[in-house]
Amino acid sequence: MNRTTAPPPEPLTAPRRARASIAVVFAVHGAVSGSFVTRIPWIQDRLDLSAGQLGLALVMPAIGSSLAMPLSGRLVHRHGGRAAVRGLISLWCLALALPALAPSLPTLCAALLVYGAAAGMADVAMNAQGVEIEERLGRSIMSGLHGMWSAGGLLASGFGILAAHLDLDARLQLAVTALVLLALAQPVCRGLPDLRPPADAEEPPRFALPPRSSLMIGLVGFCAVFAEGASMDWSGVYLRDVTGSSATVAAASYTAFALTMAVSRLAGDAAVRRLGAVRTTRIGGAVATAGGLLVVAADRPALAIPGFALIGIGIAVIVPLAFAAAGRIGGNASQAIAGVATVTYTSGLVAPAVIGTLAQATSLTVSFGLVTTLAFALVLSAGALRLSERTSTGRNSGAQNSSEGKSAGGNVTAAEFGEPPNPLPHLLAPTPEGRFRHDNPQNDPYS
Repeated sequence: MNRTTAPPPEPLTAPRRARASIAVVFAVHGAVSGSFVTRIPWIQDRLDLSAGQLGLALVMPAIGSSLAMPLSGRLVHRHGGRAAVRGLISLWCLALALPALAPSLPTLCAALLVYGAAAGMADVAMNAQGVEIEERLGRSIMSGLHGMWSAGGLLASGFGILAAHLDLDARLQLAVTALVLLALAQPVCRGLPDLRPPADAEEPPRFALPPRSSLMIGLVGFCAVFAEGASMDWSGVYLRDVTGSSATVAAASYTAFALTMAVSRLAGDAAVRRLGAVRTTRIGGAVATAGGLLVVAADRPALAIPGFALIGIGIAVIVPLAFAAAGRIGGNASQAIAGVATVTYTSGLVAPAVIGTLAQATSLTVSFGLVTTLAFALVLSAGALRLSERTSTGRNSGAQNSSEGKSAGGNVTAAEFGEPPNPLPHLLAPTPEGRFRHDNPQNDPYS
């Protein structure tokens, strides 16, 4: 393949501005999620939904996300990364108002389908930006961006708790929140680089089967994402229905979960450097298991909320480690990571429905017994990540080489970064060598 000559290193002012801009975009994306999940009990009460009906509705965002993600790569290719992120994060903000406006279960499902589609497309576009900015800076920033996503969710959930405490109508609260987040996201997008994949890039596959060697890695991620999705969507309902908490305390369950996820993600790289990927996963699985047991045994909110917090601590860094391991198993790293992503995020489709259906047939306590079992499976299956033990060394050396021997425009390979919020790198039409290249070195994507 013909490769253009890399442009000379530029001052870091523009990439640093881009880093700040994409961090705000990640925070806004997380804030939309945090705003919605704290008002799920309100929506359930308003529509008088059973646990099974709510579970059916909550599977719709994952379906919408899976169906719409391939469109994001096409939008980036056609309009450039900056315009794509601006448009898609705006759509995601506006979609926040839809679920609370739904007057029935069918319309709620339709609203959540649109909500999920907007979420997935924005995820892919902003992740592409984060990876490119990370490469231009020559150091890892993705973990911090994930932390900003959690921090945004945490801050927004605080407003959700206040709204629940004041018994505000969620239709008004979410509509106002959507407009505020939209006003925040629009100006910061000006600082983003205008990424474009190469014009001759082949259309990426919509689905990639994982190699056999990466199947266990995908199952590790599946267990972690199942526990995360169950805790995010059902913790508020669990506290209200099982422990008899008030609406305010029920909303606080997501806050506890988001707080521990944010802190753990920010500290996760240091833990992996000290303990290694396998030990970190085993310890995380043990902590999440302890949290699940505490939730199952809880008869009052004072026990359940710390349980959800422990689940968040335990699973926070596991999915990034799964993707790091996939990039180091040999062969086509992009295909392996894409396959692991497909297996991992399938749990986003099944977790809400499984929890709701099982709760309908038995109880929510039994449903979270399943979550606890999957958390313990992380302890048993952590050895699948053994190939990621070299992550720290490989990533550091890769950063040092980024200005010496990389392909044009500062390509970053799929193995050199961790887990994005919805990591499906095969949707972005990468070149064989990496994510993107700039066809014309004279065109500065930061201009």
